[in-house]
Amino acid sequence: MLGPVTTGRPARARTHRRPRSRILLVLLALVAVAAVLGVALVVVPMLRPAGPRPLFQMPVACDETWQLSTYPGHDDYDVDFFPIEGEAWGRPVLASYAGTVTVAGINGSLGGRTPENPEGPRGRGGGYWVKIDHGGKWETQYLHLLEPPLVAVGQKVAQGEQIGKLGSTGNSGAPHLHYEQRRGWEKVETYFDGEPSGITTDDREQILRRVSNNCPAVS
Repeated sequence: MLGPVTTGRPARARTHRRPRSRILLVLLALVAVAAVLGVALVVVPMLRPAGPRPLFQMPVACDETWQLSTYPGHDDYDVDFFPIEGEAWGRPVLASYAGTVTVAGINGSLGGRTPENPEGPRGRGGGYWVKIDHGGKWETQYLHLLEPPLVAVGQKVAQGEQIGKLGSTGNSGAPHLHYEQRRGWEKVETYFDGEPSGITTDDREQILRRVSNNCPAVS
């Protein structure tokens, strides 16, 4: 009988390769850890107690009288600003308090309502808008601006600095400013010059008048 047949070449030593499945598990674990750390960086600061309420001012010019209103379905604490006198389109929208811009862009879609075509098609959401972080978990939001915001993300703004112009972009029926104050994730009643606005619910229509004290600091 024939014995073992050889080729004359040395047999290759077997190498122990790490299974691909094990490498994949390690990569998935690293991704999971990174995701948890990312969430923690966002969530943990939000769980800390909020700082004192800033002395917010109305987001409109000094000494002007404006109508503050809400209506059923508007959402609790949301405030719509309408001027009592003069043209609404293009009125300056001012920062309620000093802070850092975190959003400056488009919320939803713009629609087609302009000063030249006030009955144009509505858009969706808030249209051109701005969010400002005031520190201590306090934030303000400004929606339905006429044009792209006059500020950029990361920009520091002072109280009373103009951040945009009043308009009717997004889901808006007429030129006005939709305004909110937030403490962390919670929307709260708006305060102006240390006093509550009185708009706390959208169960009924409310119309109030207030004079802005968003005035230049006296040196």
